[in-house]
Amino acid sequence: MAQEETQYLTKEKLVEFKNELDFLKTTKRKEVAENLEYAKALGDLSENAEYQEAREMQASVEDRIMRLETMMKTAVLLSDRHEDTVGVGSTVIIKKEGEKDNKEYKIVGSEEVDLSLNKISNLAPLGLALLGKKKKESVIVRTPNGDVHYSIIEVK
Repeated sequence: MAQEETQYLTKEKLVEFKNELDFLKTTKRKEVAENLEYAKALGDLSENAEYQEAREMQASVEDRIMRLETMMKTAVLLSDRHEDTVGVGSTVIIKKEGEKDNKEYKIVGSEEVDLSLNKISNLAPLGLALLGKKKKESVIVRTPNGDVHYSIIEVK
């Protein structure tokens, strides 16, 4: 298996993943096993669509269990940051050059990205540009439409 990249997780996301893992290991595994037994009882496995579907579901569930276990073993738990430098877990208020309104983003690990909640990945172009910067510094993000300039108003 390839070396996994570090995943940054909040306490809430870690609990969510633990709950999902518990569900998959108990309820979902049992459900898949029952479906496999039913499909086997139908006979000829080589032309049994139910059996093939149950095997694919089993592989999918086992893959997700493995991914969750690996992620939780290697995850770095985020705490509320109180530093003046942007890092994973920071909330940053920035202003795009040419716009009057500020925007607030939280820098999170890639598993927690949610643009509707203004949570951006530390690996996204804007997230990468902001990392390590401080209040009143400027960053440039390269986009397909050209460079975009941002000023950091506040780091929380």
